[in-house]
Amino acid sequence: MRSPRLCALLVPVLLCALVAVPTVRPTQTTDDGAGRREDGDSELSAQVVRLYEDAALATQRYEAGRQKAEMQRARVRRFEDLLARERREIAVLHEDLGRIARSQYRDGGGLPLTAQIILADDFNDLMRGQHVFSRTTVAVNNAVDKSRRAEARLAADEAKAMAVRRKLERRSAELAVLKHDIEQTLDEARWQLQGRADASVAAGACRGAVRLDQPPQSPAAAWVTPVAVYELSAGFGSGGSRWANAHTGQDFAVPIGTPVRAVGAGRVVKVSCGGPFGIEIVVEHPGGYYTQYAHLAAVTVDQGEAVVPGQWIGQSGTSGNSTGPHLHFEVRVTPETGSAVDPVPWLAARGVPLG
Repeated sequence: MRSPRLCALLVPVLLCALVAVPTVRPTQTTDDGAGRREDGDSELSAQVVRLYEDAALATQRYEAGRQKAEMQRARVRRFEDLLARERREIAVLHEDLGRIARSQYRDGGGLPLTAQIILADDFNDLMRGQHVFSRTTVAVNNAVDKSRRAEARLAADEAKAMAVRRKLERRSAELAVLKHDIEQTLDEARWQLQGRADASVAAGACRGAVRLDQPPQSPAAAWVTPVAVYELSAGFGSGGSRWANAHTGQDFAVPIGTPVRAVGAGRVVKVSCGGPFGIEIVVEHPGGYYTQYAHLAAVTVDQGEAVVPGQWIGQSGTSGNSTGPHLHFEVRVTPETGSAVDPVPWLAARGVPLG
């Protein structure tokens, strides 16, 4: 039977041991409402950015290879044209030799030169004619030989050009396959990113900010476009069945996952996930203006954070009341809906024309 005293001593020892054991945390962190996000989300967002870069590089290499192959095809065609010309000239020269031979036969009647000398009325005229004929024959033969040498060189150059062309076209085909594979992987990652955004919007709760490696910022640029490469779609004031009134911003048609930039220096005053704008960010700028970035797939900043011009603050998507992947961009005089002004002249006045 255990003594009461021993039990009394074991209780505090066990409690101390439990306190000393470290808490085991999962490998993926969850959003705690303070802007921290699951590691998987950050990895996915970063993967989309990397794939964008890989796809752009693959496209650039493919286009360069395709242009080289096209230039080589043009070179082969030039060699083919030159060869055809040389062969036509050789045929003409052969015809000239034939005419000379036929003329000699007609003039000499097919007689040997000795018989022609015996029968000739004027020996000097005969010898002059023979001399001219010999020189003409030699000249034509030399021209034929020169053309044949040129033909041989052109044929060798054509063969080399054809070999280079086939090599370039094989490389272009390989680059096309690589480009397609990267774009397919990128497309899958985009929609996976959008799926997580849709889940956040449905829950009405943001998953927190992902952290991406920021590109180098240009210190000279006070204002920039909200996306680097884009096509303009619905403009400010335009009508549409999906809006209760006129369109309140400028839409930029860009694929899901495109990095979205702060157009100028400011402070993030709102990060929201829900409602018609889906995932949205509002930034306050000096001078009393606010910019809104909506229908995002991910955010890379937290509310209250300071931003600089060109800083990536999110990734575009098609969350909320959206017909397809794009960035909805607004300029407002208050942080709330209903105070928007036309963003196109607003940006143009700050040295950022859209087009």
